[in-house]
Amino acid sequence: MSGLKNLKKRRRVQVISIAGICIAIVLVILALLPDDSFQFFRSPSEVAEAPPLPTERFRIGGLVEQGSLVRGQGEQISFAVTDGGASVPVVYTGILPDLFEEGQGMVAQGNYINGRFEAVEILAKHDETYMPSEVIDALKEQGTYVAPDGAVVTN
Repeated sequence: MSGLKNLKKRRRVQVISIAGICIAIVLVILALLPDDSFQFFRSPSEVAEAPPLPTERFRIGGLVEQGSLVRGQGEQISFAVTDGGASVPVVYTGILPDLFEEGQGMVAQGNYINGRFEAVEILAKHDETYMPSEVIDALKEQGTYVAPDGAVVTN
């Protein structure tokens, strides 16, 4: 009977050791990933304060500035994205999501080149009232966030 207890104890130690090794391997892999593997977005104010290198791909998020949407030849669109503190011109070639319009929240992915953001992707919203939580937080910091029910929210 004592041999069976020792076997169970040994197996339990082996399973816990293998699980610990697997967790350690995953943590090492996460630590070795390049910084751009974790894509968050930057607000227009952050981009204006510290413009990124033209080779750096990142996401920018905010509100589409009222009166800034200009449709060009074919599929080229230009507009400005703002967070209330700064405004960044954006250029995009492609088809916009159905719910994309002025005054609405958006997140775009691309590069900041020569003072404008050249987007390669405009991320779609879920519905008319959806806005990414990071955009809401940035707008609250600026004191310009308006909740979907129309109430002005400030810090």
